[in-house]
Amino acid sequence: MTNFDDFLAEVHTVAIGGHIRPDGDCVGSCLATYNYIKTWYPDIDVTVYLEPIPNIFKFMKNADKIISDCTADKEFDLFIAQDCGDAKRLGNAVEPFGAIQKYGSDPLRWYMITNSSPWDNLKFDEDGVQEVARTYFGKLYQTYSFFAMYANVDGFDGKAAGLPLEKRPEIDRWIISELNTLIKNVTEAFEDYEPTRAGRMISTFVIDNLSNWYVRLCRKRFWAGEMDDDKLSAYQTLYRCLFTVSKLMAPIAPFYADRLYGDLKAASAENGCVSVHLSAFPKVEASEIDTTLEQRMELAQKVTSMVLSLRKKEHVIVRQPLQKICIPATDACQKENIEAMSQLILDEVNVKELEFVEGDMLEKKVKCNFRVMGKKFGKLMKAVAATVGALSQDAINELSVNGSVQVDVDGQTVEIVREDVEIVSEDIPGWTVANDGALTVALDLEITEELKNEGMAREIVKRIQAYRKSSGFEITDHIHVVLSHDDNLQKAVEAYHDYICSQVLADKLEFGAPESGEELDFEDFKISVDITKL
Repeated sequence: MTNFDDFLAEVHTVAIGGHIRPDGDCVGSCLATYNYIKTWYPDIDVTVYLEPIPNIFKFMKNADKIISDCTADKEFDLFIAQDCGDAKRLGNAVEPFGAIQKYGSDPLRWYMITNSSPWDNLKFDEDGVQEVARTYFGKLYQTYSFFAMYANVDGFDGKAAGLPLEKRPEIDRWIISELNTLIKNVTEAFEDYEPTRAGRMISTFVIDNLSNWYVRLCRKRFWAGEMDDDKLSAYQTLYRCLFTVSKLMAPIAPFYADRLYGDLKAASAENGCVSVHLSAFPKVEASEIDTTLEQRMELAQKVTSMVLSLRKKEHVIVRQPLQKICIPATDACQKENIEAMSQLILDEVNVKELEFVEGDMLEKKVKCNFRVMGKKFGKLMKAVAATVGALSQDAINELSVNGSVQVDVDGQTVEIVREDVEIVSEDIPGWTVANDGALTVALDLEITEELKNEGMAREIVKRIQAYRKSSGFEITDHIHVVLSHDDNLQKAVEAYHDYICSQVLADKLEFGAPESGEELDFEDFKISVDITKL
């Protein structure tokens, strides 16, 4: 049975609406659909309505007229809009039921709704549907799977009394604030008939805030041994976010939302409905919104992103610890907000220290965009370019912070705006620097022997964890590890023995003569290893 047949099996009356083409092709197509239905479903009452419209675009604009005319005297269970334009002849149309079967109805619907507003033209792209399935739905599934795996191990009870907000860590208060802001904004978007804006906001929350930030920063809290208040808060917070997201996304992704809601509702403290579509839409808790905290966290995310981009540019992996980040203190409010989040930033980028310095750490130069500025200043452009190229560091900082600066050019006062120029920074030896508007971040690239050993310890952990996963070990299984002797590892294991054991659940870690034939590949060298489950 095809998907089309699934629809027909549940209806009693059908209307077929189409437009009449000069070649009569659409008439034949409508009649073919009519004959198919009457042949296989003779009890269905079928009405065909044809409108003399020359092309598909006018047909779609007049579809409401066709439907209203066609259904004026009777009600129909299903309306089929039939078109046989050039897309059919050229073979460049996408068969909807095939796309649904290939990608799923919810990823397809989410792509179409969030890609452009329903009233705008949409250029369908299969790669776009795959991207939605991989990013939004993939991240949401990974987040739920992470929660479910550890919640089942720890016997999490979602019906237990929730911890008061004031007793929860700052990271929990932040994501709860973001969740309430999301509820507020999504509700307003749906009420304004803006599903595209609503879907995009939900995607941003799930991908950027929940999965890529909150879960990543809180992993160790879920790994903790006992169910103390900190661990309970992490479970309750993540559970609340997932349960709320299942309700917010339901109007756009009804099937996925219903499954997610159904999987979560058993542990809910509220009286769960049979379906998410019968449950109440989330209500915003205004008292839980902390805009200052949201702004601080947004700045922390920005600093983190800049440092990670510097690591990527210099080919220094995140597992390799570095010593210091320096940030020029150009704004007291900015400094206060970064200081409040400094430990979180350091943990995320794997750097030991964050230091504020007075003034700017790097020399900046300003380059004019002649294509844009030439139209503004005309014959004066050559003199403007010379003046801009000679700007002092103070003037450049004013331009970065305020977005504009006044300069004197041949006796005239002209305004240079940030959007018309490029501010170029020059790195200092041993450091790499990134600049984004008023924010500058410098990263110390020197790797000491101690930092190298710690980085190697993290590499050992990564490879043992990969072995555990590929060997089918449970996350609670304890192990015994024997490594072959190697000068690259000896100092690292001696210095970080306890750290490695705690990360991989090794009751014993030692050097010896492995006999299993298994190897750990460290790219530059390989070692033999025995990893046995206790």
